[in-house]
Amino acid sequence: QVQLVESGGGLVQPGGSLRLSCVASGFAFSDYAMNWYRQAPGKERELVAAISSSGSSANYAKTVQGRATVSRDVAKNTVYLQLASLKPEDTAMYYCNAAGFSDGYYRTYWGQGTQVTVSS
Repeated sequence: QVQLVESGGGLVQPGGSLRLSCVASGFAFSDYAMNWYRQAPGKERELVAAISSSGSSANYAKTVQGRATVSRDVAKNTVYLQLASLKPEDTAMYYCNAAGFSDGYYRTYWGQGTQVTVSS
């Protein structure tokens, strides 16, 4: 059974930081690129950060560039998103996503999300 379980969300003050975690199971974690998306009410889903299957490259949305770091730990089947200098605009549900080819098919998996609220 494929599972992506996010954690680390919560209420944080503007200017603060947090680290989100996503634990993967049920598939070949090291073969998949891992992505973090977020969506706020009334807004479109946004790709926040992406990291390649090997962990050798990462990309970030302009809205978080310079404030975000995505990393992965193959031994723990876990991907992380570190967010610093948090702003109210960062408030959203954050989703972990896996994407890659397996046995000739392109597959994607989604977690259920973790809520991040930035407010004083």
